[in-house]
Amino acid sequence: MSLSPPTINHRLASIDILRGLDLFLLLFLQPVLWKIGEAAHIGQIDSLLWHFDHETWEGFRLWDLVMPLFLFMVGASMPFSLSKYCNGAPLSTAYRKVIRRVVMLFIFGMIVQGNLLAFDPNAIYIYTNTLQAIACGYLIAAVFLLHLSIRWQVAATVMLLFLYWLPFQFYGDYTPEGNFAYRIDEIVIGRFRGDLSYTWIWSSLTFGATVMLGTFAGRMMRNSTRPEHTASRLLGLGLALLSLGILWSFQMPVIKRIWTSSMTLYSGGWCFILMAIFYWSIDVKGWHRGVNRLKIYGMNPITAYMIGEVINFRSVVHSVTWGLQAYMGNEWYAALLTFGNALILYFILLWMSRQKIYLKI
Repeated sequence: MSLSPPTINHRLASIDILRGLDLFLLLFLQPVLWKIGEAAHIGQIDSLLWHFDHETWEGFRLWDLVMPLFLFMVGASMPFSLSKYCNGAPLSTAYRKVIRRVVMLFIFGMIVQGNLLAFDPNAIYIYTNTLQAIACGYLIAAVFLLHLSIRWQVAATVMLLFLYWLPFQFYGDYTPEGNFAYRIDEIVIGRFRGDLSYTWIWSSLTFGATVMLGTFAGRMMRNSTRPEHTASRLLGLGLALLSLGILWSFQMPVIKRIWTSSMTLYSGGWCFILMAIFYWSIDVKGWHRGVNRLKIYGMNPITAYMIGEVINFRSVVHSVTWGLQAYMGNEWYAALLTFGNALILYFILLWMSRQKIYLKI
């Protein structure tokens, strides 16, 4: 690991801040809101929380955008981080970096699932986590960036979408246990699968497509000579992808749990739109006030995710707030513990940012 921030030429604050917003939603806002909702029993909060939960199968909610945005932002940084390898630096060095990152993301993903450190073979799930989806999407995108021109990168991304879609037309349907992606996981991973409502092996194709969409956005911003025009292009592409995703959904449903091609386009459209808004307001107009603190998540994304998903600080909060449960009641006290847990993570990341400690793999 490195203790320096990622080396990115012409570093864009909008990338760090949008990535930070994604992690803030995941690690702070959503868990706290859910606990408040459970304690308050107010209809308006329940309606809001509907958007902060995953769609059960077909359809798309706000919360279904969190993981695609995470993958998209990985892609958005790649034209910066891999630029020297695309311009003549030894590819062997690039592949050492890429393979190391993929392996570490897989290991971290297994740790997050809580199984690897149990040293119990019956509890180990090989491929069942967001970090592992990022690893596969990153590997596919890295190969494309290192070996293909931009025209062929676009063609290869389209190929991934159609390659994913093709067997669905002949070998299954779009039901939870009848779809082709589920069957592939059943054959390849077998008992080493985790949550059976998600698919991973065949969905890696569309994970790669999502990361590639991010690389196209990152490339546009990195090569921009007319930033306002670039923001407009990002917005236009976002609207086009949304439209294509909706049109394709009449034939292939938008299903985030199996990462359908229509979902990839639809979620990618929203990612482009958000990137356009953040790029225009932050990097073009210079409006940083009120959002700069999100950088503490966005510049230490893997650290934030690992600490937030693996370490539980509720016992610390419980020790400090001993005795309040009798006055607050169980549900409101649970909300306090969750808020305190998220706040401790925030202060750890804030301290790391002030000390300029940035852990990357």
